[in-house]
Amino acid sequence: MNYYSLNGQSPKVNFKEATIKGQAPDRGLYFPEFIPALPKGFIENIDNYSYEEIALTVISPYIADTIPVSELKKIVSETINFDFSLISVNDNIYSLELFHGPTLAFKDVGARFMSRCMAHFTRNNDKHVTVLVATSGDTGGAVANGFYGVDGVNVVILYPSGKVSNVQELQLTTLGKNISALEVNGTFDDCQQLVKQAFNDTALNHELFLTSANSINIARWLPQQFYYFFAYQQWPDKKNPPIISVPSGNFGNICAGLLANRSGLPVRHFIAACNANDIVPAYLQDGNYQPKKALATLSNAMDVGNPSNFIRVLELFHKEFNSLKNVLSSYSISDEETKKTIAEVYTKHNYLLDPHGAVGYLSLEKYMEQNPREKGIFLETAHPVKFYDVVEPIISSKVPIPSSVQSLLGREKHRMPMEVDYQKLKDYLLSRS
Repeated sequence: MNYYSLNGQSPKVNFKEATIKGQAPDRGLYFPEFIPALPKGFIENIDNYSYEEIALTVISPYIADTIPVSELKKIVSETINFDFSLISVNDNIYSLELFHGPTLAFKDVGARFMSRCMAHFTRNNDKHVTVLVATSGDTGGAVANGFYGVDGVNVVILYPSGKVSNVQELQLTTLGKNISALEVNGTFDDCQQLVKQAFNDTALNHELFLTSANSINIARWLPQQFYYFFAYQQWPDKKNPPIISVPSGNFGNICAGLLANRSGLPVRHFIAACNANDIVPAYLQDGNYQPKKALATLSNAMDVGNPSNFIRVLELFHKEFNSLKNVLSSYSISDEETKKTIAEVYTKHNYLLDPHGAVGYLSLEKYMEQNPREKGIFLETAHPVKFYDVVEPIISSKVPIPSSVQSLLGREKHRMPMEVDYQKLKDYLLSRS
């Protein structure tokens, strides 16, 4: 398996090179040269497989011979060694809980997989790797945890000041060691633009071994397919595949689901559940893609005004608008609707949503109002405790605190404030080399 740049001006590379580079030299995202089909009988017999067997089957064609099978088995096992529970919320709607990992967010899967692949690829490298990542919330904590203590790798995380939750900030600023955090006086899009400038700086890349851990990196993006297969394994009515609603910001997660579907995973329809940042819902109305400045919302990890991975979604459908619309719908959910949904689901069904899951739930509910015979799954992408300051006033109750968060409370945050100034970022990166 090789990967080509979506900008079409760089040579193809294998999985190892694509992982280490992060982004192609022509500034394009890497994309697999073909979509591998699942083995014959795999879906029909999925109930007989372990999570490890499912994940290894799904990811192996993308890795090819860049990682020995024995090592890949170990990487996969360490990536998914926690629960992926499919919970019935009501008769027609199920929650796929993706918050049982170490940082209580779906991004633990991609971050753990990528960190272990990177450690394997750079094991005998005499030059330190600098992983540079922008976060709108959960990515930072997942990447920090995944790469913490990995020899030969330094991680620098940029996050927008005042626009991540307190728990999210604790997760990415309290580890220390090889993890550093920059608190940027701007939006997530500003952070992402600074990261892109760094990757496009030839002189800086000559000095540093620089790579990304955002979902633009295939080693972060591709393993997100796993939990769609885990959901289907637990789905009670396999004769009638589910609708799947995915809280969407940078669109790496839903793109992985669409990729799994193209490989042969049965899914009736996908929903991109968005907050007030409605670029994709608007695009699916008229085919006009117009990035905007990101708006701050309660579901902050989805506050993205120019989603990087949407170009991969378009590539999956060969940029054919009508083909995409047949498979994907999208809704924009306001903060008021988000709060109302959290309250109603908690009261009626005794199920506690985080703000992102609430956007996913309501989007699924809206779709099912027009398609009343369908049943579906929404992705609960983060534990509600990460947004306790939002959730607790809505439900008038305390959110139970998991032990992984309890251990963070009271720790000192270590971060460096920074303006939206690329030269200052460059100076900082060079000072750590």
